[in-house]
Amino acid sequence: MKAIVVIPTYNESENIVRLSEEVLRQDPALSILFVDDNSPDGTGRVADRLADGDSRIHVLHRPGKLGLGSAYRQGFAWALAEGADFIIEMDADFSHDPSVLPALLQAARTHDLVIGSRYLNGVSVVNWPIRRLILSYFASVYTRWVTGLEIMDCTSGFKCFRRSALEMIDLNAIKSDGYSFQIEMNYRCMEKGLAISEIPIIFIDRHAGSSKMSKKIVREAVVMVWKLKIGSLFRGRI
Repeated sequence: MKAIVVIPTYNESENIVRLSEEVLRQDPALSILFVDDNSPDGTGRVADRLADGDSRIHVLHRPGKLGLGSAYRQGFAWALAEGADFIIEMDADFSHDPSVLPALLQAARTHDLVIGSRYLNGVSVVNWPIRRLILSYFASVYTRWVTGLEIMDCTSGFKCFRRSALEMIDLNAIKSDGYSFQIEMNYRCMEKGLAISEIPIIFIDRHAGSSKMSKKIVREAVVMVWKLKIGSLFRGRI
């Protein structure tokens, strides 16, 4: 088994040394791919030093801040080309607990997509302002209502894909970013009839650095769910 954890980075130099240690200790099958968007704080240089010292760490350098969705698309394509059996996405800021990785991999043995869910057993979010918590929770409610996705946490960015699942999706056709990238990938998996599962996680707000959330990302997600629904009804492309 070969599993690659794709971690986009932008100004995460304070986190990635300890994060890489904690990720790799979870399972010897795990490797890391950092996808860095030319971070001004030198995250890319830190990642390069880590890669020089450990063959399980890899780095993709991009010329600038090109967006989360494109970082994952490029990272997924790299992982597939490297022969990964499982491809995991997670944040660089410790909001996703590395100790959950073995449970994601275990569940992915019998499911095509496994999502680390903040809302599977009530609300499992720590240190978020109430406004952001309400926004996130009702984004999933709204998404389920519009698209028919039977997922409690539609915008989670902590998930594991089987190789075969990503091979069934045209990654070049996925143009969305932020929240809407997560929604669109979930929807494409549902369209393909893939087996989707959720496991409970506790989401803890970032340890260091600053949030990448913006009004633009929220607006894109609001519009994206209707594009997905209408595109499905008319069997058209988005």
